[in-house]
Amino acid sequence: MAASPHSVSDVMTHTAVAVGRHAGYKEVVELMAQWKISAVPVLAGEGRVIGVVSEADLLLKEEHRDDDPTRTDTPPERSAKAAALTAGDLMSAPAVTVRADATIAEAARIMARRRIKRLPVVDAGGLLEGVVSRSDLLKVFLRTDEEIAAEIRRDVLDRVPAAERLEVTVQDGVVTLGGDLPDRTLVPLLARAVRAVEGTVDIRLELSRPVPAGP
Repeated sequence: MAASPHSVSDVMTHTAVAVGRHAGYKEVVELMAQWKISAVPVLAGEGRVIGVVSEADLLLKEEHRDDDPTRTDTPPERSAKAAALTAGDLMSAPAVTVRADATIAEAARIMARRRIKRLPVVDAGGLLEGVVSRSDLLKVFLRTDEEIAAEIRRDVLDRVPAAERLEVTVQDGVVTLGGDLPDRTLVPLLARAVRAVEGTVDIRLELSRPVPAGP
């Protein structure tokens, strides 16, 4: 059975496309088109990430192409980027990055909060180790139903004596737990544990109380 991918290192692209601060505007555009990516890290020294150039940064040149040079209502940062010729002037800095040992959920929250599609993955010294994208994070949902069910049995149900006899079925990532559960206070615990299994789309509980034994 394939191990559950829990961290960024499990899904990230280890060979990252990057540029130096002196890379030209057209060079950056061509590189992003060639590799079909939406952003590139900008590196300094031996590979320290100092910023990121995204499609949004590059498009400012087109967005402000027809601006009146005497306009004063355009924010200075946007004006500077619209006139930029190199990655160092185009980039957004400091770069929003993530560590390889961060959870997939952490990376997803950073992307959602900062409204970005790709994150450079760095080590403790800020050196580039790879890149993780939205599509990389979605790889967890490519796990088979059998892999998900086996992990739930092994890492969730078998570790809770009162729940080890429950039945687990998975259909298109939707997990169903069924059977007798004597201690209903365990329901929230089980639900959280199952949702934490990567690849789980949703969870359905079809639990019943055991029938009391007769006199």
